[in-house]
Amino acid sequence: MAKEQRVERRHYTVEQANHALPLVKAIAADMVAKFAEVKERKERLDRIRRNKRAKEGVEDFYAEEMVEAESQLEHELETLQGYIEEFSDLGIEVKDASRGLVDFCSLLDGREVYLCWLLGEEEVGHWHELDAGFAGRQSLMAGSSSGPQVEDFQGDK
Repeated sequence: MAKEQRVERRHYTVEQANHALPLVKAIAADMVAKFAEVKERKERLDRIRRNKRAKEGVEDFYAEEMVEAESQLEHELETLQGYIEEFSDLGIEVKDASRGLVDFCSLLDGREVYLCWLLGEEEVGHWHELDAGFAGRQSLMAGSSSGPQVEDFQGDK
């Protein structure tokens, strides 16, 4: 019987999340590029499969190339999964691999929230409740009197 492991969630301050951004940006850029490659290859293979079914009974001269293309797609999917696992190892959650949207877990007033970052943004500048998602992003801009300040977000020591 396999023992279930409980993984402690890492909590980031805004400063810690921003400090991690050089690595996060590099992984996110690779992930977004690989996602686009995987999507394009998958769409191409789907078109070929549809055309192949339409020509049922005709000798398949390209079967070997199809097998190779499917093998390459599988390898690209493994590479994409590797980028997602790199984020997971850092305690960062991938929310949209196609856009490079990631969340850093943080603590605000004793409850877990997400610090939100999207590839192309210069710094971690937004946060949202766990169930709010991208649409619920709120600015971390200093001087915002209506919400929490950057220093209110707590991370692990």
